[in-house]
Amino acid sequence: MSEIKLVRIYSHEQEKGFRVLVDRLWPRGISKVKADLDLWAKEMGPSNELRKWFNHDPQKFPEFKTKYLAEIKANSETKSFVELVSEKLKKGDVIFLYGAKEPLHNQAVILKEYFTSLLK
Repeated sequence: MSEIKLVRIYSHEQEKGFRVLVDRLWPRGISKVKADLDLWAKEMGPSNELRKWFNHDPQKFPEFKTKYLAEIKANSETKSFVELVSEKLKKGDVIFLYGAKEPLHNQAVILKEYFTSLLK
């Protein structure tokens, strides 16, 4: 069964599948060749304002999650992104790549939860 997997783009262990960078900013020090992306979904990342406010502070994560989910729901790109990821999941795993050091408190975690709730 295909699934959405979360992988830090800097990780040495890179999963196989449809690779989507879900950060608004390109990760420092990663070349386009090394990234080996199928898609850079920068429009699905949190707004610059929200990203800067959050600043990867685990204390702010619950509020960040609420605000980011509101952005996802209001985003005009969300519907087509959901359709694309749903199609790709029929063929294999989809890998959400992110640059954050913190594996539990980042936007990719929220985006995966959002998808999981839609696909049930």
